[in-house]
Amino acid sequence: MSTANLLVELFTEELPPKALKKLGEAFAKKLFEGLELNDFLEPSAKLTNYASPRRLAAHITDVRAISEPRPQPPKTLMPASVGLDADGRPTAPLLKRLRSMYHDDVDIEWLMRERVILVEEGGKKVLKHEEGLAAGSQLFIRLGGALEDALQALPIPKVMSYQLADGWTTVNFVRPVHGLVVLHGADVVPVSVLGLEAGRTTQGHRFEAKRARITLRDADSYVSQLADEGAVIASFAERRAEIARQLAAAASSLGLAAVEDDALLDEVTALVERPNVLVGQFEQAFLDVPQECLILTMKANQKYFPLLDAAGKLTNRFLIVSNIAPADASAVIGGNERVVRPRLADAKFFYDQDRKKTLESRVPGLAKVVYHNKLGSQGERVERVRAIARWVAERVGADVRLADRAALLAKADLLTDMVGEFPELQGIMGGYYARHDGEDERVAQAIADQYRVRRDETGAVSNLVSEVLQIADRIETLVGIWGIGLKPTGDKDPFALRRHALSVIKSFQLLGALFATDRDGLRLKLDDLIEYALSVFPAGVLAGNVAEEVKLFIYERNANQLTPMFGAETVAAVFANLPPLHEIVQRCRAVDEFAKLPEAPSLAAANKRVANLLKKAEGAVGETADPARFVGDAEKALFAALGEIAPKADAAFAAGDYTGSLRQLAALKTPVDAFFDAVMVNADDPALRANRLALLNQLHQTMNRVADIARLAA
Repeated sequence: MSTANLLVELFTEELPPKALKKLGEAFAKKLFEGLELNDFLEPSAKLTNYASPRRLAAHITDVRAISEPRPQPPKTLMPASVGLDADGRPTAPLLKRLRSMYHDDVDIEWLMRERVILVEEGGKKVLKHEEGLAAGSQLFIRLGGALEDALQALPIPKVMSYQLADGWTTVNFVRPVHGLVVLHGADVVPVSVLGLEAGRTTQGHRFEAKRARITLRDADSYVSQLADEGAVIASFAERRAEIARQLAAAASSLGLAAVEDDALLDEVTALVERPNVLVGQFEQAFLDVPQECLILTMKANQKYFPLLDAAGKLTNRFLIVSNIAPADASAVIGGNERVVRPRLADAKFFYDQDRKKTLESRVPGLAKVVYHNKLGSQGERVERVRAIARWVAERVGADVRLADRAALLAKADLLTDMVGEFPELQGIMGGYYARHDGEDERVAQAIADQYRVRRDETGAVSNLVSEVLQIADRIETLVGIWGIGLKPTGDKDPFALRRHALSVIKSFQLLGALFATDRDGLRLKLDDLIEYALSVFPAGVLAGNVAEEVKLFIYERNANQLTPMFGAETVAAVFANLPPLHEIVQRCRAVDEFAKLPEAPSLAAANKRVANLLKKAEGAVGETADPARFVGDAEKALFAALGEIAPKADAAFAAGDYTGSLRQLAALKTPVDAFFDAVMVNADDPALRANRLALLNQLHQTMNRVADIARLAA
């Protein structure tokens, strides 16, 4: 069967840069799936997608000109009781039907042998005619529909409506489309879409193409002709890699490093067709402004890549990704330098103006800033966070006065000009302004740290006031937003409660590590924290079982976070009894180590059996067995082993050595196996049965202090 490679390109006006990557991938993928569904693709077919600011394209190898014939389902003729006589020969009605389908002199015996089958449906025998293979469809007939389906399925952020050249027809697409290329090998496939007829001509770079229109020789020459004649790198991935290479080379030549930002790199890739990285600079005086402000304005407004020195400090150099490569780039560089100066000047003006007022003087203004119509103003929220911060500080040994001060000033930068212009700098600017106001460095750092999203890189607590503010702010949000019914649903989490929960978890982990040598030093418990947070809200504002739901939500987030690291069985074992939040990681590590022991499978299975026996026991089960009531050697041996091993396991547990505690259990394998081989737990004698259950209860308590070991059983 004839096959060739297929190219489909839509030539458009400039596509939205932040959506281009997804649009290119989705367009090619949907077109591939449509052709695959209609049997036009060989098993060896491969897909390559292309996307540039003015085009979406797909290249698919091994595409059939005519689709693969498909088997057709058998067609019902009539009931066997009507079509066959008592001897199994065809009756007159069946003969008439078969001749009408073929011709009068058809070989009936051949038909009955090769095409007519007897099947049973619903308890009745039916005669059916096997249809064979349906003829394949031609590519040009089906491709238009597959292309339309691909366009309809695109994740278009906002649809445009525009008129075609006839002045009457209205078309809807993400941007106006001006050209359609569809080539199967060297042949144009005569399809139309969005009011355009397919051809073989496209356009290259607006300014640097060798010719205005490029006539493509075949589907496989697309990339090379666009590059040679059109000055366009068609592949999004290749263009991105070229930009990254040029950025690294330009930065390295200056002994500097470009700010890493994958989202910005994707966006710039979607803005240029042939990248050319240039170096610009601005006046040194602007470096007096906090570098976060300058970096943000250069990235967000100008799409520049700021350059940092070896210490990570911003320099007055930046990289421009230009879409043109003139012999003399000075005009391009000069133009970009002129454009960036007003942006940096605005940032400097905001910074200078903001420092004329202290953060504390802005706090009363928060009473006029609405936080949520059910939860009041930001001023009311600040008072709630302050109360929680003082309570937490007392329990973790932080300076209560500084924790209260940090909570008081934490939201004041909402009213500054800089944060008004760049909301992403909230907290960061508060830290700078707090230092300018002469606040304690721990307070300034806590304010700056409060919106940190990536806390997984934090290895230890450097400022207890920061952790206190983190916990107070996150738990106030979790309890308040959850309590007014705005809990996360599916992929919707407008108040980032999942992220808030992870932040609380991280703080507990850090505090747990800080107090690892003094297990009684950390007096902060999640249940108590949630209950206190609930108490700072006015009566009647929050509804539902908020305390229990928020607690389970936090534990669920932690379980989801740890499952890829330790596995579902280990996490299920540890979370079975919801241990203290700051101990969970250590317990997971301990269970993970225990599961590797050769004795683990047998002990886990035995523990599961013990749990079932205790669950089915009638009445209360004793906590301690009476050795005087033992009858057999196996139960005596298990009791003796427990007496020796349990104190050691308990001592290791009390010291926080969960791995050591679980390793002690390995010695129980032999007496436990012997017990279940020789002892009937549910004996007829009630006293004997009760004593054996009490012994198993002792065993169960010893084995499950760290985690529910039964969850490891296969």
